Amino acid sequence: MPNKKILATSTTVLIVLLLNACTTTGVGSGELVLSDRPSQPVLFSWTSNDGGITGSMTAAFPGAKYQGRFIQIRQQTQSDALLPMWNGWNVGWADWPYSGFDGPETGYDSYQFSTTYSGKVIANLKSDTGKLMRCRFTMAQPVEGMSGGGSGECQIVGGATIQATF
Repeated sequence: MPNKKILATSTTVLIVLLLNACTTTGVGSGELVLSDRPSQPVLFSWTSNDGGITGSMTAAFPGAKYQGRFIQIRQQTQSDALLPMWNGWNVGWADWPYSGFDGPETGYDSYQFSTTYSGKVIANLKSDTGKLMRCRFTMAQPVEGMSGGGSGECQIVGGATIQATF
């Protein structure tokens, strides 16, 4: 029986280590622009378990802290739905790019799905007092999610804006 207990404990520790190894984090900065006061610095931080595609985000500046979720808008397409398009041509039309689509990012035969990353990330954050902030960012390297860096803006209910860079 002791071997089962050791195996269960070892398995639990391994799972926790693997889950933590998949977590990515990052920071960004911004400037809160107010019409009637000097601008204020804003610190952004984010955490993700899927490489920066979705996760949690925090925006903090003097006197306020907002927290919530972010997600990169993307489209997943089943590769088999594209099969008829490649008949008689190189897979993905690699020799003839089409308006921003350069074919599958990865080997066609090894994946059932291909994903189109828009590079657009949105976030909906809320303060402890219930005030809302919405954000929209454009990623510099969409496949890398938030980890790839980018810039954008946030808006607090009432009109104040934040210019942000990651």
